[in-house]
Amino acid sequence: MRVAVYAIRQGQRWKMKTSLDLRIDIVWWEYMCRNAGIDGTMVLLSGDMPLGWACKVVKDFVGAPEMVYWKMQQWKGWLEAELREEMEREQTGIGRSRPGMNGWTSVDGEKQDARTKGSLRGMKDRGRGVWNSFEPKDHDGAAWGGLKSKGNDRSIQDEFKAKGHDRAARGGLRTKGYDWASKDGIKSKGNDRAVRNGLNPKGNDGSARDGFNTKGNDRKVGDNCSGMWRWGLGEPLPPAVWQELMRQPEEGQWAGDVRDPAVLGELAEQAGQLVDRLRGRSLLAAEVDSLLSDRAPGLASAWHSAAQLAYLQGQLALDAGVATASPRKGPRGALRAGRGQAPRCRRCGSDATGRTACAACGLAACAYCEACLALGRSRACSLLLRTAANPAVRGTAGESTAAVAGRWGLSAAQGDAAWAALGFLAEPPEGGSAAGGRTGWMRPRWGAAQRSGTSTAPSRFLLWAVTGAGKTEMIFPLLDSVLAVGGRVLVATPRRDVVLELAPRLAKAFSGVRIVTLYGGSAERWESGALTLATTHQLMRFYHAFDLVVIDELDAFPYHNDPMLAYAAQHACKPDGKFVYLSATPPRPLQREVSRGTLPHAKVPVRYHGHPLPVPKRIAMRSVETCLRQPKLLGPLAAELRRSIDRGAQIFLFVSRIRHIGPLVEILRRRFKDIAVEGTSSEDSGRGEKVMAFRKKDICLLVTTTILERGVTVPRSDVYILDADSSLFDEASLVQMAGRAGRSSEDPAGRVIFASSQWTLSQKLAVSQIKAMNRIAGKHGYLKEQPFKS
Repeated sequence: MRVAVYAIRQGQRWKMKTSLDLRIDIVWWEYMCRNAGIDGTMVLLSGDMPLGWACKVVKDFVGAPEMVYWKMQQWKGWLEAELREEMEREQTGIGRSRPGMNGWTSVDGEKQDARTKGSLRGMKDRGRGVWNSFEPKDHDGAAWGGLKSKGNDRSIQDEFKAKGHDRAARGGLRTKGYDWASKDGIKSKGNDRAVRNGLNPKGNDGSARDGFNTKGNDRKVGDNCSGMWRWGLGEPLPPAVWQELMRQPEEGQWAGDVRDPAVLGELAEQAGQLVDRLRGRSLLAAEVDSLLSDRAPGLASAWHSAAQLAYLQGQLALDAGVATASPRKGPRGALRAGRGQAPRCRRCGSDATGRTACAACGLAACAYCEACLALGRSRACSLLLRTAANPAVRGTAGESTAAVAGRWGLSAAQGDAAWAALGFLAEPPEGGSAAGGRTGWMRPRWGAAQRSGTSTAPSRFLLWAVTGAGKTEMIFPLLDSVLAVGGRVLVATPRRDVVLELAPRLAKAFSGVRIVTLYGGSAERWESGALTLATTHQLMRFYHAFDLVVIDELDAFPYHNDPMLAYAAQHACKPDGKFVYLSATPPRPLQREVSRGTLPHAKVPVRYHGHPLPVPKRIAMRSVETCLRQPKLLGPLAAELRRSIDRGAQIFLFVSRIRHIGPLVEILRRRFKDIAVEGTSSEDSGRGEKVMAFRKKDICLLVTTTILERGVTVPRSDVYILDADSSLFDEASLVQMAGRAGRSSEDPAGRVIFASSQWTLSQKLAVSQIKAMNRIAGKHGYLKEQPFKS
């Protein structure tokens, strides 16, 4: 995508902008300055620049009062200096690119004819032609309809509100104290006349479509600055500006005369509708096309113009999918970003290290992100659209622990934790350490945080509940607290099967609430609801959308140790919203924050049935690899397994390597001929059927990997972990696997065996955590009896 870039001055303040439809900007700024009574200047630097370059120009721009006196050559020199690194990289990219027989190979592997729109063109003289490809035929106004820029899209820097028009509304274009556009006409300060035949600049009421009045505007543009122009707002329109207004609309742009008040009113309505459709979302242009085609076909054909207007109104942010890092801040203001620093994906936060020839923007080295390819290609020239967030709502605190527990059928431990979390939701947002780590991109754009001049991130709360404690039931009061005051809630889980399992339970608990379920291939991906249940990867399509975000199984794959998903979750929540983490085994950094008292939390140290957690017992045993070569060494394990078989238990036998499953199953089948022994792993296409047979007791002993460490509850289970000293088994994995035992009230004393040749730190920490939870449960009177010993 290629866009227009211009500088705009209002009074003494300069800003840099990019545009999807320059006609909208011309009309907007003319009336903004006229109605505000402020003089201004608009300087077009390029009508056709690659989006990624344009966004860099906007981000790095620092206005200065002396710019009002700059000649076009000075603007051109400034632009070349700003883009020097990009042009050098582009020359390197061209040198390394290999053209095919009839054109360049695009990002998608398609051949592009160099003569077609979007081809690699104008890259002479260190890239100068990239922004000079917008060439008017002449300057006498004869070619109103013949001036077309190559490329049909525009983009805008990621900012929401412009000073002086923060009261923009969906019903029309509004300036301070004035209705800027309506179906009835355009009203300017002190002038109620409807102007339907074109702009009526100050001092030039005779302007018409059949000619130009260039009085007082005879500035010349040098040969080396073709395609650039300067216009004093409020002065008669120069020929180049008129040509821009008169040109034929491009794909995605409004086909009518944007100066017509009736057209402006309709366009304003469409801008409001577009913002409503995109509310709380972060979508690339291709995804917007898909959403509008599916949900709002009437907006699909010309949404670029509506998006441009919504941006100028302060309701929509437009940016590049991949952008260079923001300049570093020093004691004297902004500093230039480091040379060679990799751009970052604005959707997932990952470094975008890939570069390739691109037909969409015409560059030979267009950056793209490989981390989030599954959701569509995010590139430096991909338009990314985001809406502004309204201030987050605050949940209501519970009356008492007993009231919360009684209404939702919770145990005493569950009720205490839910009541503490409700108190957290009712608190005002706070920054500081409780807000969590943030990058320079995670700044609030709208709402209370911006109005107060503070910078906040969503506050966080940890529900640390042991395995089998009933975490899902505990979050019901939290969801209800926010939904009751009109808020939006997101529950994110790591796996699709968990989404499908939770959906009917949430639908039953919140029968009157619109619930949307999102996962790969979901038919509801463009639906909106008060309660959204989604896999963690789907969060990348949201931006400042939710008042409350609940992350289930925070420590589980794929969320654990994936900064991309953490970035997506951070951005899905409103800046002054709230996070609630659910975990039985929080990552060590969170545990340290709990110990230091910097992370609000509540512990649920006991299961719903009130019995203590089984404490693991260790048996000394050689490695599985050795035992497979010498089966007699399995003697100590066989003795323990016989005890479990004799008491009628279902046996989970965890191993660290998939390759160990088959040989071990054969040995155990020969040793225990009276029971059914099977094995399964992530590579087993029949895993679901085997787990179902295990639940039904058709299989007694199941050899498996950590694929079954979560989400599987089988009554009357015993757990054996072989090679418990393996580096693949950390503290969290050991606690999760041990948590498969003792989950039912009929058999709360399940057995847990750590079989290993060494007693490692991970095993010690896992046992210590389980014992600590039992002690806390006993201290608070949650236990019905003393802890069991395996």
